[in-house]
Amino acid sequence: MHRRVITFSRNAFLPLTTVCINRCGYCCFRTSVREGCIMPPGEAIRTLEAGADLGCTEALFTFGERPGAVPGFTEMLGRIGYADILDYVYDLSLAAIRRGLLPHTNAGILTYEELDRLREVNASMGLMLETTADVAAHRDSPGKDPAVRIEMIENAGKLSIPFTTGILVGIGETMDDREESLRVIRDLHSRFGHIQEVIVQNFCPKPGTPMEDFLVPDTEELCATITLAREVLPADVAVQIPPNLVDASYLVGCGVDDLGGVSPLTIDYVNPEHPWPQIEELKRVAGDADLSERLCIYPQYIEKGWYSPLLEPLVRQLAERIAAPARGRGA
Repeated sequence: MHRRVITFSRNAFLPLTTVCINRCGYCCFRTSVREGCIMPPGEAIRTLEAGADLGCTEALFTFGERPGAVPGFTEMLGRIGYADILDYVYDLSLAAIRRGLLPHTNAGILTYEELDRLREVNASMGLMLETTADVAAHRDSPGKDPAVRIEMIENAGKLSIPFTTGILVGIGETMDDREESLRVIRDLHSRFGHIQEVIVQNFCPKPGTPMEDFLVPDTEELCATITLAREVLPADVAVQIPPNLVDASYLVGCGVDDLGGVSPLTIDYVNPEHPWPQIEELKRVAGDADLSERLCIYPQYIEKGWYSPLLEPLVRQLAERIAAPARGRGA
């Protein structure tokens, strides 16, 4: 009988800008246009090199949605020689590949053409659906319109991009809303086969935000939501939880397959008050299951060849590298 396997990836987290057109009621990541709101190229390259030295396989590029629509941002970006943040992430993705890291970009809403361009230099991409419900937390966030987000996930499917999405639990939605969101994700995957993982992420209140006094979902509610996700989603879609935000050792028993990307180098810039667990802690969280490292592109998509020719040598090299310890364990 096969032992259960819980997976994770090892990444370097690069927040390229904190400027964002959305104003979500729970977010502490977003800032105004000001000094330090853009990661300088030198710092980004040093982070990539340090991540590679520590054995990371993924460069996670995250930034605010449509920062160029915020007055003053384009001028500030021009100081580092770029007219568009997507040109910057494209060049940094090339830099990551040269240093042995597979890029994964979370950029908010992108057009079909923008997704197609970034697909050349990204092994996978992501966008949280969050919820299909109309919630007050998204009142000032045009990019959080469910229809807009569903359209982007659909476009990623049309382009055969291995994709990460998920739901945010506790922002004013009901359990019925969560089920609807999961069914939408399931249906998108049934059409395109591109959803590799769905994150069930709990809301964490942040001081100074409009939702700082909101109630936090308890462990039982999260367990019920994870169980629901595992029931609704097909078996080839992993259910992931962020191990730095929850009692992961308890929740893995509710149907979790994956512990997401953790970093030996960088903090979780979206939830900076919650440090990443390191590998020994992840082994404890996995309990009786085997803990297994994965790439940001899941094995089934490597087998299908869902990556650009530019990425093929590195994908093959890293897949072989992380497979070697498993073979050594007799897996």
